[in-house]
Amino acid sequence: MKVSVITPSYQNLDWLKLCVESVADQGVALQEHIIQDACSTDGTADWLRKEPRVQAFFEKDRGMYDAVNRGFARARGDILAYLNCDEQYLPGALGRVVDFFQTHPEIDVCVADTLIVDAHGRYLCHKLGLVPGRMGIWVRFPVITAALFMRASALQARGLHFDRRWKDYGDIFFVMTLLREGLKFGVLPNFTSVFTDTGANMNLKPNAQKERKEKESMRPFWVGLGYPWFFMVYLFRQWVRGAFWRTAFSYEIFTRGKPGPLQRTVFQASSPTALWLGRSRWKKIP
Repeated sequence: MKVSVITPSYQNLDWLKLCVESVADQGVALQEHIIQDACSTDGTADWLRKEPRVQAFFEKDRGMYDAVNRGFARARGDILAYLNCDEQYLPGALGRVVDFFQTHPEIDVCVADTLIVDAHGRYLCHKLGLVPGRMGIWVRFPVITAALFMRASALQARGLHFDRRWKDYGDIFFVMTLLREGLKFGVLPNFTSVFTDTGANMNLKPNAQKERKEKESMRPFWVGLGYPWFFMVYLFRQWVRGAFWRTAFSYEIFTRGKPGPLQRTVFQASSPTALWLGRSRWKKIP
């Protein structure tokens, strides 16, 4: 059992290099790393053509989710994942994912834990994965897709893919589809992935805010009335998982700006927190 990782790419070479390194050192658990590049003009194509550890495809697409769909269609692995350019895997992450699926043959979708760091790799907070609920997902999305892994056979048997109509909020509607189709979710209680808060992430841009409002307009009326309840349930589930009382720990990721070959740098999370402090706009984004 092996993992196919899909990375949609456009004008993000500096971050893409770190992403590729974090996938390449995953060992035998990796089937392939497919890069779907939307014809970048920042040197990405030249770099990818010289990078033997990836399979790169250069073609215009209709957005990030269209690119991921194209990658999934090309993938040969038993497990599918997608990792954006500004995201990374922690050491041994894919091996733990493979072990989880082998130990739990009844599970179709694995949700794991994510570290959130700043542009320099410094710890900001963490988000522990939860099995999403059909109603609660309208209020708080308990998944960061860098830590979402799916059996290829489960998606292929049902013809499931991202709705490319969405440019920024397709993650939520894709997971809603997985729930509606009856796929079984499970939680891998380990940090597998890293999300970088670069300050220029897509979910902070105007189109994301537009799609957020559109999603809210689609939310069932009674779910909106029960927003405080659903939010408290989300916090309680995070509390049960131990999100608010973790002890200090270290982690290793790739960072920009150092001369020579890329190597993982060790960082300390001395005061772990589940609160994304300093990003007030995040309060508006489920």
